[in-house]
Amino acid sequence: MNNFRWAYIGSGNIAESTARDILHGAHSIVSVYGRNEEKVRAFAQKYGAQSFTDFESAVSRADVDGVYIATPHTSHVDYAVRAMRLGKPVLCEKPVGVSVQDVDTLINTAKEENIYFCEAMWTWFSDVALTVKNWVQSGEIGSVKEVVINYAFPGVLMPKNSRVLMPETAGGALLDIGIYPITYCYNLFGYPKDIRCRGRLKNGIDISETVTLQYDGFYCTLHMSLCTLKENCIIKGTKGTVSLPAFFHMASKAVLKHENGRQVFKGKTDYLTEFTRAAQEIRAGRKESAYIPFAATRNCMLILDECRRQLGLVYPFEKQGV
Repeated sequence: MNNFRWAYIGSGNIAESTARDILHGAHSIVSVYGRNEEKVRAFAQKYGAQSFTDFESAVSRADVDGVYIATPHTSHVDYAVRAMRLGKPVLCEKPVGVSVQDVDTLINTAKEENIYFCEAMWTWFSDVALTVKNWVQSGEIGSVKEVVINYAFPGVLMPKNSRVLMPETAGGALLDIGIYPITYCYNLFGYPKDIRCRGRLKNGIDISETVTLQYDGFYCTLHMSLCTLKENCIIKGTKGTVSLPAFFHMASKAVLKHENGRQVFKGKTDYLTEFTRAAQEIRAGRKESAYIPFAATRNCMLILDECRRQLGLVYPFEKQGV
């Protein structure tokens, strides 16, 4: 396809990672918006775009086919709503907000403007995760009996002003990394019958938790932490197992073991696939993604909200009623 032309909102680490990846395909970045003029100019020069410190000027250009939002998640709703009001399709980094009220605002705006909106979670644009879903839902491992997912990285070692560690930017394990295992279980099994969460709070954020999701006949046990390093996923059934032995959220392979032997699926989880499939949906005239439907984004945020409620985790801007 002809190059799909993006306006980037934000020029931080995730913007850098996606830009490096997508420019290997049929994509270009035509404009970049940020509040730090020097930083956004350097990013724009690096990737052949024009820099802006005025949001509307960056987004409303005729040569912008879609808007990618890569700022801290506390700002996602504001930027996404403004972009959609300007008639631009939006691919917004996860999580798209910090509460189900945020998600409802985004979905309602997309419907009102009749415009594409999608949560940017690369896992579920990948054929690896889609293959796992097919294996599980087609009965390759029989009835599911147990699911265990670990996602931990030593985020507590990051600089104290990192958004991951700041309550003012809704930092913590749940919204930064916990969304991945929760979304994984939701996409495989739907909304759980019961949700239990226990964890540890420190300096206004959650630094670790265990979430238990109850389904008919089995539990999903999810361990998230900013204190250690571990990431894997195993799904056990009556006739076999599916495992993603490392980095399940960005897996390059999945392993199926059952009575007929062992099968390995190798693929990619990358930003180029995510952006390409989103661009294809936009060009096809879709208003809602088939990969990450509105219901998935909303229901996963409901689970996250319930976990926060049980932890007693309230961000400063929520206390202030802002």
